[in-house]
Amino acid sequence: MTLPRLIIAGLSGGTGKTITSLGTTRAWSRKGLCIKPFKKGPDYIDAKWLALAAQNPCTNLDPYLLDNATLNALFATTATGYDGALIEGNRGLFDGKDVTGTCSTAELARIINTPVILAMDCTKMTRTAAAILTGMLNFEEGVHIAGVVLNRTATDRHRSILRQTIEHYTDVPVLGCLPKIKNNPIPERHMGLISNAEYEGTNSALEQVANIIEEHLDVEKMWEIASSAPKLPEQPNVWDVVEKVSTGANATSKVDSPCTTTMPNCPEVDPTITPRIGYVHDDALWFYYDENLQALQHAGAQLIRLSITSDKDWPEIDALYLGGGFPETMHESITANKKICEHVRALAENEMPIYAECGGFMYLCKALIQDSATSPMTGVLPVQTQLCKRPQGLGYIDAEVIEPNPYHPLGSVVRGHEFHYSKCIVDNGQPTFGFRMSKGFGMGERLDGLIYKNVFASYTHLFALGEPHWAVNFVRAAKEFKTGNPVSIAK
Repeated sequence: MTLPRLIIAGLSGGTGKTITSLGTTRAWSRKGLCIKPFKKGPDYIDAKWLALAAQNPCTNLDPYLLDNATLNALFATTATGYDGALIEGNRGLFDGKDVTGTCSTAELARIINTPVILAMDCTKMTRTAAAILTGMLNFEEGVHIAGVVLNRTATDRHRSILRQTIEHYTDVPVLGCLPKIKNNPIPERHMGLISNAEYEGTNSALEQVANIIEEHLDVEKMWEIASSAPKLPEQPNVWDVVEKVSTGANATSKVDSPCTTTMPNCPEVDPTITPRIGYVHDDALWFYYDENLQALQHAGAQLIRLSITSDKDWPEIDALYLGGGFPETMHESITANKKICEHVRALAENEMPIYAECGGFMYLCKALIQDSATSPMTGVLPVQTQLCKRPQGLGYIDAEVIEPNPYHPLGSVVRGHEFHYSKCIVDNGQPTFGFRMSKGFGMGERLDGLIYKNVFASYTHLFALGEPHWAVNFVRAAKEFKTGNPVSIAK
């Protein structure tokens, strides 16, 4: 498979890889190229901006949540038919989850055999930039640093010294020098980039960023580097890989390989039944991986898009999926929409299968506390959430399933990620938690995944291709609910 491709990486977070990635993607697109964007890691917001820049869907590539075979298949499957691919890294190039750099952007570059463009923050730096770049070149084998972008440069003299020094000490081409940008066209906040749903000037901002990149970087040279990427080996369709894994072929330990698990031995449900699974996608909740929704469809569900901020009546559904998002920014609309809040509570009481992640979990609680204000939510779960100034959970999670539920087999190990500024407040009683976390924070005391009837609500976000049992079990539960049968637990 021939696919021009680049990874934009940095020395650390905040070195300019996002503006370089967004601007290059839009600049290439303006030249008539059909670009497939990717985001390394689990981030939703960066991925959404990349999708807007390319005007094509963005796919997350995460070596922690997927094994190499599934990751390669996902990359090849989703990039097929495009002129090229641009992958934005995360954190520093060699930063991973341990001292060997496991799951780093560099590891991803090796897995998909892709050249790297390095974005460097050159604030108050000249010759040292060459020393840093030399160290990066010699640090780890198998990573091809094919060019460098010098960011936050001050003057023409500063840029000239940087370029001469790097070209003298290394063979890495300088692809351009970005000046210090006083007014970033793309706003940021506590969780990184602000979401496009909260910012009306999205397209204008991306056009401005592309103008900056085209003015200061050699985007034609960057395309030449992308086009020099080695030919990729042919890969199977990713859904064939997942189906093979889900039927137990070559299954191994989940601890060693997060995408290898056998499917539960569940009761047979008529395969001709098509359950309707509603998923909320609006300004409050919109954190969904396309692959999660596609996995539900592949498992036999029809998806129905819903809103919790509109008082429009919902159609009949057989299960409900509540993704993450920012309910705190839409709390007034949510609280005012009592009809839908009461409807969701009635669905839960009627034992409908409901799966909620992070923001969706917050929506199912009694109330959301911000500063001194309390906003009532649906009241499905006997807890509250409170927004804090610092993250209450950030990073990957490993969790053992410790309570029976319709979605995850008891005793299995689940991988995912969390990023939340809210904390769970248990007013009284002892709610039932489904996850015991060996890695991560969850809702406190290393517990996550509140269970109530057929509701499972957690801070943990899952990637369905890494947990193939989830979609099959969710759809099975929806079928059972649709046909009036008791919803069975995952086994």
